[in-house]
Amino acid sequence: MGEHLGVGIGWRSEIDLTVERLPGVDFVEVVAENLHRDHLPRSLEVLRERGVPVLPHAVSLSLGGADPVDRDRVEHLAAVARLLDAPLVSDHVCFVRAGGLDSGHLMPVPRTREALDVLVDNVKDAQSCLDTPLALENIAALVRWPGAELTEAQFLTELTERTGCLLLIDVANMWANARNLGEDPGALLDGLPLERVAYVHVAGGVVREGVYHDTHAHPVPPEVLDLLGELCARVSPPGVLLERDDRYPSDADLAAELAAIRAVVEA
Repeated sequence: MGEHLGVGIGWRSEIDLTVERLPGVDFVEVVAENLHRDHLPRSLEVLRERGVPVLPHAVSLSLGGADPVDRDRVEHLAAVARLLDAPLVSDHVCFVRAGGLDSGHLMPVPRTREALDVLVDNVKDAQSCLDTPLALENIAALVRWPGAELTEAQFLTELTERTGCLLLIDVANMWANARNLGEDPGALLDGLPLERVAYVHVAGGVVREGVYHDTHAHPVPPEVLDLLGELCARVSPPGVLLERDDRYPSDADLAAELAAIRAVVEA
């Protein structure tokens, strides 16, 4: 279990001043690839001067891919973490590149022994370049690979056991997979090593033509907050962070979403 973080929000350049003045922001997360390795946006400097932890969240390491880990990308993440004096860094249980092509999306890793072995090797390779603990996030998937040999809980548990990584649990992604793929989020929560949770993501989405899309551009559905409550009933997560990436609402609406998250955490 990581250090106590509290309730946070994803820092984005479009809402930098909003994040600075929002009440109840204990920590922020920033997309690592959006930062330079040698200087910070002024807004992040302001937050750091206040003592607000800033956690870099990578989206391009592609640790679940068969290609070797791109050392430049890992070294960029490590440099950004040093610049921010970050207590930990994160990426996803996914791949984004294969055969020289970049999908532009976070693609699910097949839940097979072979794919797990590749992921474990890549995570260990990345960890050897990082000065901080690495947390890995469960993703939302619109498809499942056939031939699964492990449940998601078994897959993630073995990943943490073999690499020592932490988990970044995204309850919105969990809810999306429950809604779209018939996965059982309760069984996943029961089977995960929740003592390895670094922090938790909460985000909004929308149903289109019967499919739930995890857009990060809509309000957080009540069902996602309910799932956060189920997680908090099992473990006290070190931090819970609201992700919002587009169609930014008013400051008051964002503050209300943070307050709703805090109410669930403190209940």
